[in-house]
Amino acid sequence: MPTLIIPEFIPHPVLKGGHAQTLAGTYLPGSKFVYSATQHRLDLPDGDALILHDDQPETWNNGDRVVLMMHGLAGCYESPYMIRIAGKLNSAGARVFRMDHRDCGAGAGLAVQPYNAGRSDDALAALKEVIRLCPNSPVAIVGFSLSANIVLKLLGEDPSILPPELDRGMAVNPPIDLLHSVKALDLPLGRLYDRHFMGLLIAQVMQRNLRLDGKHFEFPRKPRRLMEFDDWYTAPLSGYGNATNYYARCSASQFIPNIGLKTLVITSGDDPLVPADQFENVKLPPSVQLHIARSGGHMGYMSKNGNDPDRRWLDWRVVDWVMH
Repeated sequence: MPTLIIPEFIPHPVLKGGHAQTLAGTYLPGSKFVYSATQHRLDLPDGDALILHDDQPETWNNGDRVVLMMHGLAGCYESPYMIRIAGKLNSAGARVFRMDHRDCGAGAGLAVQPYNAGRSDDALAALKEVIRLCPNSPVAIVGFSLSANIVLKLLGEDPSILPPELDRGMAVNPPIDLLHSVKALDLPLGRLYDRHFMGLLIAQVMQRNLRLDGKHFEFPRKPRRLMEFDDWYTAPLSGYGNATNYYARCSASQFIPNIGLKTLVITSGDDPLVPADQFENVKLPPSVQLHIARSGGHMGYMSKNGNDPDRRWLDWRVVDWVMH
């Protein structure tokens, strides 16, 4: 299967190292993209609902490219990378659906169950809704971080159920070994990210408690680590029992060898949240192209001036893959 030539990522000279790249990618301002999406509510079989944000360029016609994008942990349709990349894909002529996971973003209050790294059923439901809204169009699915694991799990767990309109997938910095990734947060600098996510996730649970009268969730004590959070909240409420079982059943590494759809995986060798060495023992099928940049951090990829229109190297790799 033909591969895409990926230009080398050369970090900005003052943003060297995984931590600098991760923080810069998150906090430095990006291009403006005025929100003008149409919101679609997607009701799920278990009674929960999702929101899809439909960014349709004026020049788009039925049969043109469509993209489903899915955000990472504690994110939503307003996450900066979702906004930037949707805008760039729109400019390239693609219609983009930004998906809010359960109880995230505009979907707050529409779900009882939490989202998690194994929600490939939600991704499939969203794909089918996108195809219903855009018949005859080729569809790409792009997942970031936690959702990148979901995308790879979806593509490999049962390829026979994938819609024929889906012609390519992309996974950015995927934690394909969830336990290995969580353990990386136990390293001294990793604990800073752990505490950051804990603050965001606990706040989400508290907001959920305010919305769901009579269905409050109480932690045994305030979780100090992501694994504690998953053990007490994500896993049991999602039907996995405990974090160990959740990680084992949902890690995409076990499904990647079965992927037959054209798929690009991009990650970095200095990602402080998702170690690149998790790919060492994974058998990649011919359909999967893996690119491990020497640097870039976790979804940072702030580059030196090069051939791209701006320094957001990752954004242009998504556009290249989706539109080529």
